[in-house]
Amino acid sequence: MHIAILTFDGYNELDSLIAFGILNRIKKPDWRVSIASPASKVESMNGAVLESHISIEEACSADAVIFGSGLKTRDVVADKKLMTTMQFDPSRQLLGAQCSGTLILAKLGLLDSVPACTDLITKPWVEEAGVSVLNQAFFAKGNVATAGGCLASQYLAFWIIARLESVKAAQDALHYVAPVGEKEEYLARAQQNVTPYLPGSVIQ
Repeated sequence: MHIAILTFDGYNELDSLIAFGILNRIKKPDWRVSIASPASKVESMNGAVLESHISIEEACSADAVIFGSGLKTRDVVADKKLMTTMQFDPSRQLLGAQCSGTLILAKLGLLDSVPACTDLITKPWVEEAGVSVLNQAFFAKGNVATAGGCLASQYLAFWIIARLESVKAAQDALHYVAPVGEKEEYLARAQQNVTPYLPGSVIQ
């Protein structure tokens, strides 16, 4: 399985790298997590330079894609050439958006009639794009999920692992990174937020 995390210039370190770390808890030969960017290097909102593993075009064939967020997301959606390269399809991929990454999903027309989660700054832009914004950390419908708030990236990672590997693998991955003395609390919260949106739940 190949998971790509779209990471653009001005990216939010928490949004891209928390998910990257949790997703890499799966240690299997066929499990790969890549940072995908339009350039070979991108600089975060706080000056951290990250080298890309793959291009945006290569990310289009991944099994799952996370749309990361950052200070320049509105520049991303205004770049017609860049947006044209993003050929994603929820019928064959899991698509998850973190904070302002939800705006990219919306502009790509991948949130048609689906409410979404995002951060409070991005909320009016997503609503302007015609998407209803929920006051919660995580929501998924079918193969599309969104999360709001930097630390909600753990829910996207949990959802992807649960969908591509198993719920047990997702539990183990999150349990490993959760704070000592709070592991069961963290795990219970993640399951409360994500489990209702997994296939087979009563709301699917």
